Amino acid sequence: MIKNIILPLALLATTQAAMAQADPEPGNAQLDSIFRHYELEEVVVTGTRTPKFLKDTPIQTRVISSRDIARTDATNVQDLLQQELPGVEFSYSMNQQTHLNFAGFGGQGILFLVDGERLAGESMDDVDFSRLLVSGVERIEIVKGASSALYGSSATGGVVNIITKDATRPWSLNLNGRYAKHNDQRYGGMFTLRSKHWSNAFSANYHNKDNYNVTSAPNPVTRVISTIYGERTVDFKDKLTWRPSDRLSVGARAGYFFRETTRTVNLPERYRDFSGGLRLDWLITKDDNLQASYSFDQYDKSDYQQLRHLDIRDYSNVQNTFRLLYSHSFGETAMLTAGADYMHDYLYNTYLAGDAREQDCYDVFAQYDWNITDKLEAVAAVRYDYFSDRQNSQFTPKLNLRYKPNRRLVLRAGYGMGFRAPSLKERYYNFDMAGIWIVEGNEHLKAEKSHNFTLSAEYSRANCSLAVSAFYNNVSNKISTSAPYFKSIEDKLPYLPYTNLANYRVFGADVSMQARWQNGISARLSYAHTKERLPKDKEGNTINNQYIPARAHALNASVDYDHQFTKRYGIYVSLNGRLLSGTENVEFKNYYDVTEGTVKVEYPAYTTWKLSLTQRVGKAVSITTALDNLFNYRPKFYYLNAPLTDGITLQVGVSSISCSDNFLGSLRSDW
Repeated sequence: MIKNIILPLALLATTQAAMAQADPEPGNAQLDSIFRHYELEEVVVTGTRTPKFLKDTPIQTRVISSRDIARTDATNVQDLLQQELPGVEFSYSMNQQTHLNFAGFGGQGILFLVDGERLAGESMDDVDFSRLLVSGVERIEIVKGASSALYGSSATGGVVNIITKDATRPWSLNLNGRYAKHNDQRYGGMFTLRSKHWSNAFSANYHNKDNYNVTSAPNPVTRVISTIYGERTVDFKDKLTWRPSDRLSVGARAGYFFRETTRTVNLPERYRDFSGGLRLDWLITKDDNLQASYSFDQYDKSDYQQLRHLDIRDYSNVQNTFRLLYSHSFGETAMLTAGADYMHDYLYNTYLAGDAREQDCYDVFAQYDWNITDKLEAVAAVRYDYFSDRQNSQFTPKLNLRYKPNRRLVLRAGYGMGFRAPSLKERYYNFDMAGIWIVEGNEHLKAEKSHNFTLSAEYSRANCSLAVSAFYNNVSNKISTSAPYFKSIEDKLPYLPYTNLANYRVFGADVSMQARWQNGISARLSYAHTKERLPKDKEGNTINNQYIPARAHALNASVDYDHQFTKRYGIYVSLNGRLLSGTENVEFKNYYDVTEGTVKVEYPAYTTWKLSLTQRVGKAVSITTALDNLFNYRPKFYYLNAPLTDGITLQVGVSSISCSDNFLGSLRSDW
């Protein structure tokens, strides 16, 4: 039955707009970055903060390449991660702010970086994922497990490093667009220039999606959604690089992001981000390298009163960061890396006492990478962090081992201590949460600490690979919101305080299998198991019931076909599926009257599929369509971790890319 449905649809479908970012040369069909044999030679930096071949890094790293990004047709990191990784789920709060669960860790436990730099601001307890657009991204490196020894606070569950593109040709221009229902429009472009000593990459993107209503059956679920909120976003980025010599590089970047969402009539919420930075890379000798950088990031939220034409800012987070990073190589046997950071953190909000809070953050760290033998490598690191607010400090170590008994098999083991210092918001921020309760800061919060253990094995041949990993995290003083309470009988709303939870544990395992055949067919199957052990009260109820726990089982599957028929025409067909098991959560019967008590709510399993086909016309054009939610899945109840879809969606797009190896040739000698 399924076969009879898929085959006709495959003939009608066409694919994703961003596909034009792939190499336009005919016959150059590319495979997934994990199992492409030659891409094992690609260089990654996130796991050790120094360049290492993917196949040789002692910290297991998942790479999502620009071609992988193009073929998902994702708009932002939220869309991408759900399609590419099992064990990643995005749920929603009561006003549809996004909350991440990544192998049992929320957004505050996963550190998101852009070109190695932290992001200011947050939406609820997570970064604003809408600002993490994948247009113009070269690759994304993902490291699971505690990485606080290298990256400090908030890297308790892992690191996601988004690395943007540089100019590689004298000039290039990429334009793309996509349209789907609910007035879902996406337009973007990227223009790059490169000469002998200078390069520049500029990108601009626009996305719009309207609000739409959904209907749920009569239900016992406490948190039901009736309106799916859309948004309007605008994004500009520029990255300029000067290379006076092979040993020296100086870069500057600037960016602006704007998002508007209308949850209340005549009162749209507006979010803005201003970012910039400078960076110097100096290869002092063949064995010594120095990096110095400055980063600025300001994230603001405001409410726009349409009737009065007033844009009132009520939240602002500003971070200024300075960094020094030095590395010394001892031939081919060892490398020493040492660094220091200083960050000034500023938070403004009308709900804060005195409207604003500030703190200074300092850290120093060192890492030693030792190739003990040709088969055995060890990496050890230690870090010291100090926060001026309440004079909080922390030492964090880590140790990773890589053993390669032969060229096809790699074994890894690691231990890392993680920590997360309480944010200024969690300590001092009191605000009315949608008329349901008063979220209350707690200035006595302790730092969250964790101990992370990982084991993994990878086996690869020229056309296939198998990866198996397991992890265990033991977290103490986990920062979360606790049960709401009334301070006095006169209170109209209960208070929801931040607190430290004890003995939170999470463990799990991942399995990934991939294969490629000479006829152009490839397949991938990824499975993730996650088990959370939440703290419980004396009655056996979970204490932390504000966010839905991780689903125990998650499966991502894909089958692809890539073929170039002629020099001017080729296709790429893809079928991608996502399967999630059911889960349950203890929640309040009535969030507007918590005195009614709690109830156990079951959230069902579900499956979604996406079918797409890319038509490559000539060397520069891709005509695109896709069928998302192929089998027209609609949840009976639109709850906070249900897919927010009202049925099958047809997406149509087009993109084109132009480039030249001769343009600006006359200018190279002058620049």
